[in-house]
Amino acid sequence: MFKVIQRSVGPASLSLLTFKVYASQKKDSPHKTSVKVNELSLYSVPESESKYVEEPRTQLEESISHLRQYCEPYTSRCQEMYSQTEPKMQSLVQWGLDSYEYLQNAPPGFFPRLGVIGFAGVVGLLFARGSKVKKLVYPPGFMGVAASLYYPQQAIVFFQPGNVKNSPGNK
Repeated sequence: MFKVIQRSVGPASLSLLTFKVYASQKKDSPHKTSVKVNELSLYSVPESESKYVEEPRTQLEESISHLRQYCEPYTSRCQEMYSQTEPKMQSLVQWGLDSYEYLQNAPPGFFPRLGVIGFAGVVGLLFARGSKVKKLVYPPGFMGVAASLYYPQQAIVFFQPGNVKNSPGNK
């Protein structure tokens, strides 16, 4: 019928190379009828019908299924809590990055003032020995007094009664 002639260049290890295949009729063979595409076994569909049979579940699969059903309410609660806290945590991380950037490029004299204000808080803790109420009042009070000495404009704005943003009277 047809004689196949293969021409390729290169060693056998380079089998990924492209090559040309030429087909020519044999002159000495008798002419036979050609095979149609649908007669080839490659394209024929098997006649047997297959049926899907589900295997019974094992004891391990049943245990895992029961465990997943038992844990589902807890995992859904965790997912809800994560979706609620994720934006808050992202804003907290951004605040931390902004604070870090500010402290890297702090204005001159910032760190000595911060040290004095912190020292005032420690002095407030020393004066507040013995009482829990004093421990809650003295350190922030001493720190506020020290901060108002260094930042008087901000202290005036902070202590004015009309400038409170979330007070019940300003809604």
